[in-house]
Amino acid sequence: MAGSNPRAYTRLTQPLVRTDGRLRPATWDEALDAAADGFRRNIDRHGPDALGIFSCSKSTNEMNYLAQKLARVAFGTNNIDSCNRT
Repeated sequence: MAGSNPRAYTRLTQPLVRTDGRLRPATWDEALDAAADGFRRNIDRHGPDALGIFSCSKSTNEMNYLAQKLARVAFGTNNIDSCNRT
């Protein structure tokens, strides 16, 4: 029953994109393009080492592998860490 969970009303049900300082509903393709543009803009302004990735120790080996590939190949940085040593 939806009424028994007060948090159910505050969860996002679709992606949002900020336009002119306001969040508006967007398609998944539009939201992913906006995120990619933000990463590109940050790298262009500050270099690839301005970005970093933190991966969780509860992630699978495959997910951690993909995270380091994203950092090294897509972002061009070695800034990746995780809490695997705890």
